[in-house]
Amino acid sequence: MDNKTIYALSTVYGKSGVAVIRISGKNALLAIEKMTHLNTLYLKPRYAYFTPIYHSVSRESLDNSLLLYFKAPHSFTGEDTVEIQCHGSKAVLSSILNSLSQLTDYRLAEAGEFSRRAFYNQKMDLTQAEGLADLIDAETIEQQKYALRQMEGGLRNLYDGWREDILRIYAYLEAYIDFPEEEVPESIKESILNSVFKLIKAIDEHLQTASYGERLREGFRIVLAGPANAGKSSLLNAIVKRKAVIVSDIAGTTRDAIDINLDINGYPVVFTDTAGIRSSDNPIEQQGIEIAFEKIRQADMILAMFDASTDTPEIFQEIKKESKNNLLYIANKCDKLTFEQCSEFEKQGCILVSAKYNKGLSALMEKISEYISGNFTSDSNLLITRQRYREALQECVENLRRFNFDKEIELSAEDIRMAARALGKITGQIEIDEILDKIFGSFCIGK
Repeated sequence: MDNKTIYALSTVYGKSGVAVIRISGKNALLAIEKMTHLNTLYLKPRYAYFTPIYHSVSRESLDNSLLLYFKAPHSFTGEDTVEIQCHGSKAVLSSILNSLSQLTDYRLAEAGEFSRRAFYNQKMDLTQAEGLADLIDAETIEQQKYALRQMEGGLRNLYDGWREDILRIYAYLEAYIDFPEEEVPESIKESILNSVFKLIKAIDEHLQTASYGERLREGFRIVLAGPANAGKSSLLNAIVKRKAVIVSDIAGTTRDAIDINLDINGYPVVFTDTAGIRSSDNPIEQQGIEIAFEKIRQADMILAMFDASTDTPEIFQEIKKESKNNLLYIANKCDKLTFEQCSEFEKQGCILVSAKYNKGLSALMEKISEYISGNFTSDSNLLITRQRYREALQECVENLRRFNFDKEIELSAEDIRMAARALGKITGQIEIDEILDKIFGSFCIGK
């Protein structure tokens, strides 16, 4: 990262009533000096100034804009920052960006560079930066709520607390390394081992929530599975209230897994319609059935759907072996059943629906919503939202488990140091440029 002043459009490029161009760096005030008539000596931070904007070279008028100045370190990046709020036409944006490009030591920002500078200037840690990225990408209320919690430092405080405990243990060990003639007292050994045990237990419990946070970001996966002509595609169309998939009386119409995204009470959900499970000599249909079983194994919830007029839940014995207590039986075509038959299916825990006549859908959606909110709530600040968090936590636990006093104390101390280093990878408290490139490279240019 160089020391040049960077600039970029922070709003979507295209026609809009207002757009924001952000400038950050030691020469940020140069833009005000060269492109307005404002005197920077009397400029008040965090005040909005309505001013004409001129081209830095040709001096032609470009727009009338609101201009704000944020003095370092009290800005998003921790550097001097200027924001130009102008009209959002392509002509205005192009002309202002061109004017900025003419200024000395100015350059266009790279993807995520504003947030990266905020990290380097200790305005946020990596978990907060990724929370910001999640907030920008949030499409549902629950995603928004949890991203805000992560930005407020919930994960950072948890991981920093564990890291401080580990470093405290490391400090004890280093002290005895510096004085090799001193034996580690048994009381100290017992205290350290007890602390390590508690850390392992706490991190293991936290790791059990790993998939919950990732699902909150990526979507809760619900798979519709069952025999051909059970009505899976019809049910999915009824749920999303549009013709999302082809419906036909011809068995084997659905030959691939089809994903449909939906927002259920603020939770992102991905419904997957799969090929009907049956014996078939058609190689394409066989491949579709294999994909169906793969989706079933990956599912968070399986809607095992069958034609209640001809089948029973017993046909799902093979799928039940694949499930993890997340199987919900859906008895379709209940309009063809007698009252006694309906009662019998309800006793077996089935949800009665008629995809054709939209019956039972409310009860089904309520059941799905209860399951999701009960297992994937965002009320906790402690959900793991990224694979790299999980890998670092697992690395930390592995090093802690290797720790003991049966080997040289230098080797024991190294186990503890590596455990602390693994946690530091999450928040960014060690040199990890390769991780930074991966994280901030996924941001948009103006962020």
